[in-house]
Amino acid sequence: MRGAAEAPALIRAALYSKSANLTSETGICLSSTPRFVDMGDMIVKNGIESFMDIEWHLSEVINDGALPLVLGGDHAITYPILRAVSRQYGQMSILHFDAHPDLYDVLNGNRLSHACPLARIMEEGLAKRLVQLGIRTMNAHQKAQADRFGVEIHEMRFFDIRSFDPVFSEPVYLSFDMDALDPAYAPGVSHFEPGGLSVRDVITMIHKVTVPIIGADIVEYNPKHDVHNMTAMVAAKLVKEIGGMILKNTPQVSSGKN
Repeated sequence: MRGAAEAPALIRAALYSKSANLTSETGICLSSTPRFVDMGDMIVKNGIESFMDIEWHLSEVINDGALPLVLGGDHAITYPILRAVSRQYGQMSILHFDAHPDLYDVLNGNRLSHACPLARIMEEGLAKRLVQLGIRTMNAHQKAQADRFGVEIHEMRFFDIRSFDPVFSEPVYLSFDMDALDPAYAPGVSHFEPGGLSVRDVITMIHKVTVPIIGADIVEYNPKHDVHNMTAMVAAKLVKEIGGMILKNTPQVSSGKN
């Protein structure tokens, strides 16, 4: 369902709303540091060439020392983003929040669809490890793909936040699909899947990450399905908490534009 392309402007509006501030729960204020810079939008046109230009656009930003926090858009963008991040920072782990594994080899004839980015990432060896949280739509094909790539999947039916302790030995890239959340917390998504995570669960897990976070994306917010901008506010909250943890865990690098 179309609509996710409209998300960044509404997430920004919620982020800068006078009803809130830019301080994360860890006490880090995004507005008080020169490391938090809004680089504006990149327009992605129809076609593979424009889509893959995401990689080169991000590479220019990353080469200046930036740690990207990208607002989507749908989940397809994670693949070119990871190509850019891996070129600069090498091997990493991915912490992926989603209702869906996004491991399809191909969907409707498209190997670059929003349902395939993690398959492309893992088959290219862009990540050493993939840890998935919130999964509740596993089918036989994606199970086979997960086994093929050695994906660590924490399905919702078995998940206990009290025992979850994300121990990573290398830097982490965090990819957050808004439908990882239960629709009660985030109705503004294209693919409703009841039985998901709460906002508090997600924030708790993000705060447990202790290694450097070298990039992140927040994707799949669809404003066409939102109710009273609820999901926009949740996405803005995630910008603050993820952004705060990037600043907290990751030393300033290169030019300082990170």
